[in-house]
Amino acid sequence: MKITEIARVQEYLRKSLSNNRIVVKPPVKESAPVEVYIGDEFIGVLYKDEDEGEVSYSLTMTILEMDLPSIGDVPIIGS
Repeated sequence: MKITEIARVQEYLRKSLSNNRIVVKPPVKESAPVEVYIGDEFIGVLYKDEDEGEVSYSLTMTILEMDLPSIGDVPIIGS
């Protein structure tokens, strides 16, 4: 992914999610994934897809179960 694309996606994410701490880091090696952070916290990987002249970007975010709050600390959805 070109540096200009990374900058554009970073700006889109910052505006869409109202968070200027989002940083999209260019990969160290060309074959490495583009990583997305909020501050120093890694949140996911960004991919570019080109299909029939259409370009899209997808952010894959993995949430570890051990990072989730305990059930007693969250409201039940639909209640």
